[in-house]
Amino acid sequence: MPGLRPIWRVLNWLASALDQPIEKIGPERSRAAMRKNTGSFRPIFGAPAPIEQVVDEQLAGVKVRRYSPRDARSGVIVYFHGGGWVVGDVTTHDLPCRALAAQAKRTVISVDYRLAPEHPFPAAIDDCVAVTRELLKTTSVVVAGDSAGGHLAAVVARKCDVTAQALIYPVTDCAQESASYTRFATGYFLTRDTMRYFTNAFLPDPATRAHDDASPLRATLTKGPPAFVLLAECDVLHDEGLAYAEKLREAGTSVTIEEVSGVIHGFFNMQGMTATKHATAHLAAWIDRVLV
Repeated sequence: MPGLRPIWRVLNWLASALDQPIEKIGPERSRAAMRKNTGSFRPIFGAPAPIEQVVDEQLAGVKVRRYSPRDARSGVIVYFHGGGWVVGDVTTHDLPCRALAAQAKRTVISVDYRLAPEHPFPAAIDDCVAVTRELLKTTSVVVAGDSAGGHLAAVVARKCDVTAQALIYPVTDCAQESASYTRFATGYFLTRDTMRYFTNAFLPDPATRAHDDASPLRATLTKGPPAFVLLAECDVLHDEGLAYAEKLREAGTSVTIEEVSGVIHGFFNMQGMTATKHATAHLAAWIDRVLV
């Protein structure tokens, strides 16, 4: 498999063997499988970082999970989980949220936004904006998210007066597939067909897919809050994530781009892996610098 590091070839094979594609088994079974697999294989996903307090609550009528580290500094990280707007929740993304809270020394608010296809566009965006605006009443906010959550973070950063945005292999163009959809169409964990399923579930009306909030890459951008864009080299979403980072930079935004070579989409959840530990440490340090 061109590009993949040997250990990531093994992990990619394991992930493919464990998970049947959502387009074959449907959202409910896929959600259950994701929760089950995330709770297993500790050498891959890593041990939970110790956090002083973890509480499930509601903000602005939306379910969230609050991670409060000991001696937390000012400002919060609002995290939007990945999963194609269809799968994933605060439990499946518990480990990266704990890691960011512990290393950045900031409270993390993980948002349990409504999922498609039951709640299509723009329900997830509405939930994420509502939580962010509620928190901005009392503190500074960095928005962060992976994959579909990276898309949500990019949209929220355009709509709300946040301090910074951390976009982890984000979806940025739902109207047109980039070249990496062809390069990594199959055999690299997240497939082209699965992304097409997610897009159809979240945006069942094709006419909405070029909307600024569906495809932030197509929006007219002005200088925005500083951005950290984390990319996986072997990922169908690679090119659109890079293109969005470059467009942000062209608009005057301060952008840090970090591409992790030889890894697959979803690697940020695999907190037991060395490449993920390094990327998490870099992101946490960047957040600590911008949240002053």
